[in-house]
Amino acid sequence: MEYVTAVPHPRSEAAAPARSGRRSLALALMCGALGAALVLLATRQRWSQGTATVAGGAFPLTAKGSDVTGVPAALAIVGLAALVAVFAVRRAGRLAVSALLALSGAGIAVAALLGASDSSALDDEAAKASGDTAAAVASLTHTAWPYAAAAGGALILLAGLLALRYGRLWPAMSGRYERDGTPRARRRAPVVDPDRPEDIWKALDRGEDPTGTDPA
Repeated sequence: MEYVTAVPHPRSEAAAPARSGRRSLALALMCGALGAALVLLATRQRWSQGTATVAGGAFPLTAKGSDVTGVPAALAIVGLAALVAVFAVRRAGRLAVSALLALSGAGIAVAALLGASDSSALDDEAAKASGDTAAAVASLTHTAWPYAAAAGGALILLAGLLALRYGRLWPAMSGRYERDGTPRARRRAPVVDPDRPEDIWKALDRGEDPTGTDPA
């Protein structure tokens, strides 16, 4: 009894990396864009709240994410720029930009998690409200928005890791308009018909000798 071993078709083997590249590209774009949007949205929301004692009474205070730390929003913009720049570079440049994208996501996640327990922004507000530089906020609570920003950073980190792993399979911007350093062929001057006065005048306007003779 003979056994026949199935040999994969060359086209199917060549199409597999292309499919992986398309899937990873779509996933990276979705994760990067969604993560950056989530981070920028979260930093505009209220992260913490508390009270300060002013003139014997409790004064409510709140702090937005941008008041607590400006790192997540700044790195989200860097991550978006890196996500676009991935398609403008190749080889080593693509690896460097992909690493920057991943580091941006990691930095966002770390900064957001640190900001989830930070009370310095509310302490500053308490000092301004009470006029006492040593005043501190009481009854401090935090919302879920810092963790939403950290989740956005994780999505950007995932986009960077996908770019590092599959970026070599992704397309790049067309180089059809890039100069390759080769000399350009000079345009040949149009043939002047001596029997056509308009051709003679056009040649004179171009600074050419319509008779075709060399003055030298």
